[in-house]
Amino acid sequence: MNALEALALPGLPKDAEGPVFAEPWQAQAFALAVRLHAEGAFTWAEWAAVLSDALAADSDDDGSHYYDHWVEALEALVECQSLASAAELAARKAAWEQAYKSTPHGAPVAL
Repeated sequence: MNALEALALPGLPKDAEGPVFAEPWQAQAFALAVRLHAEGAFTWAEWAAVLSDALAADSDDDGSHYYDHWVEALEALVECQSLASAAELAARKAAWEQAYKSTPHGAPVAL
């Protein structure tokens, strides 16, 4: 990311060297996109198009929701490429929500 791009997204977490992950889940979403691409689930051109659409749909985002859009794009590609259905994604989200709500604070969440 160049300096102009960084200024355009003031809410995107960054340090002196550039963007950073504010939360562990953001790094995991990033890694998942890289892994799915490496496994041939989608091309970088497909990824860029879907992520661009997700970002463009939220013109008020200052960068603080960047990785929310990243996950949105991942879900869209996973469904589009028939890696999982919308119902399967919803079921997985519900399972994770139940798991983290029932996990004691500080303990690892497990499904």
